[in-house]
Amino acid sequence: MANLNIKSKQENTYGAIVIGSGMSGGFAAKELCDKGVKTLVLERGRSVIHNKDYPTTNMMPWEFEHRGQMPEDIQRENPVVSRCYAFREDAAHFFVKDQEHPYIQEKPFDWIRGYQTGGKSLLWARQVQRWSDHDFEGPARDGFAVDWPIRYKDLAPWYSYVEKFVGVAGFHDGIPHLPDGEFLPGIELTAAEEYFKSVVEQKYPGRNVISGRCAHITGNAAYYAKQGRGICQHRTICQRGCPFGGYFSSNSASLPWAQRTGNLTLKNNAVVHSIIYDDAQQKATGVRVIDANTKEVTEYFAPIIFVNASALNTNLILLNSTSKRFPNGLGNDNGLMGKYVAFHNYRGGVSGEYDGLKAFTTEGKRPTSGYMPRFRNVDKQETNFLRGYAAGIHGSRSKDVNYSGTGADLVKNMMNPSYGPWRIGSHMMGETIPKESNYVALDTDKKDDWGMPQLKVNVDYDQNDLDMIQDYRDQLAEMFDEAGFKNIRTWDDERRPGLDIHEMGGVRMGHDPKTSLLNKHHQLHACPNVYVTDGACMTSTSTQNPSLTYMVFAARAVDHAMKNQG
Repeated sequence: MANLNIKSKQENTYGAIVIGSGMSGGFAAKELCDKGVKTLVLERGRSVIHNKDYPTTNMMPWEFEHRGQMPEDIQRENPVVSRCYAFREDAAHFFVKDQEHPYIQEKPFDWIRGYQTGGKSLLWARQVQRWSDHDFEGPARDGFAVDWPIRYKDLAPWYSYVEKFVGVAGFHDGIPHLPDGEFLPGIELTAAEEYFKSVVEQKYPGRNVISGRCAHITGNAAYYAKQGRGICQHRTICQRGCPFGGYFSSNSASLPWAQRTGNLTLKNNAVVHSIIYDDAQQKATGVRVIDANTKEVTEYFAPIIFVNASALNTNLILLNSTSKRFPNGLGNDNGLMGKYVAFHNYRGGVSGEYDGLKAFTTEGKRPTSGYMPRFRNVDKQETNFLRGYAAGIHGSRSKDVNYSGTGADLVKNMMNPSYGPWRIGSHMMGETIPKESNYVALDTDKKDDWGMPQLKVNVDYDQNDLDMIQDYRDQLAEMFDEAGFKNIRTWDDERRPGLDIHEMGGVRMGHDPKTSLLNKHHQLHACPNVYVTDGACMTSTSTQNPSLTYMVFAARAVDHAMKNQG
């Protein structure tokens, strides 16, 4: 029996284990495999293979039974995920339904998840902006949260490295607090967006309107063909999975790349229960896994473990990883694990109309829109709230299509629409302040289907967020008015935290083990062969979409692990 156990352990031993196959986990796996490490990736969901398991990717609107909408009974059964803009008939199969993995909302929180190979990298909005020192220095400026142990110079070469692999369309805009990157040809603004840009940048020094930088291939086709990816076709149905690989996902890029090295083992339906800590060796030695279907428990072993299960699930796994040495969760000596959770504030919106620019219209589609980088509290504290917000800007010409007639008459009528005013819209992307009162924790009584504690979520807005929403509404409405837009409306949709799908923190980075969980290399202070490079590691949120930075963290941390873990 002893010999059988030794053989079993040998068969289940790898050079590294990565928990999660999404944005950051997939990139960590690619980097490890590229460096010759036999790597096991554990994905709790089903297998989704690029270009094989995208069942709706080429369907026409009339081929959907409900024309893309979700039936009312499904919406009633799934009130949380139904609030997500992408939970529609064409992509619902990539989302976790409410009862598939229940959690406890101590305060209202919409936890949007995707349990399959690639995770939410199939569903993301694909906006990719670098952080700057302004973002990393936020906590040090105002004293909320703890100081980041890294700065832009630590990440700049890694941003370039990741952007080249991912493929980022954008322009060099020369904005100090939104650094330029390694860009493919950018995607132009519409005429109305260009007009708004000219007004804003002339009348509001320090404010900019740019084309949103997005993870879509718009050039260098020969290079991306080596990944098996093609040029973006501007279909804008990305949430279905792209058969061209035109936008970046783990499924189309990082995981196939890792697979081609021969060093990748990917196990699906592998629910990670906990990380195994060996008191004698004083390090983590492996991962305990529950088969999602059979509930069979298996242990896998490796000298290096990357935890990339997505922010809240990473907190759950680490809190559930208890031992004699760590009775409150792996690395949780200071009791801060699960605390200081933050997110992005997307509650505000503004709309208007413009009767000018009648010589122009919009035809076709594009995978991005305009973007206003943060402009409040940049050079100095100037408002009654801390930090700031960015804004999406989108403008298109309205038109009325005549669908009367049949045959040639119908075609003729459809080809000659009548045009109305330009429709201009904006949505806010605000930074929230990490607070100890915003936390996740394990419930001591309620278990999920795999016998693991359900996650309690206690996360909410505060007065700082409400003041920011009002300022966004006031400022954008003023700029819209200055541009001559009419019928201006502003609103606060009062959405719950979580619907931004950018939850962060709980296992934050920092200088001091007394006030943080991770060091500057993303290692747990108290268990340094465990790395966390997904949203859980975030010390603060800034305003930028975070996925690019997660991948940068993963690449940089793998480089450190290879150089320092023996």
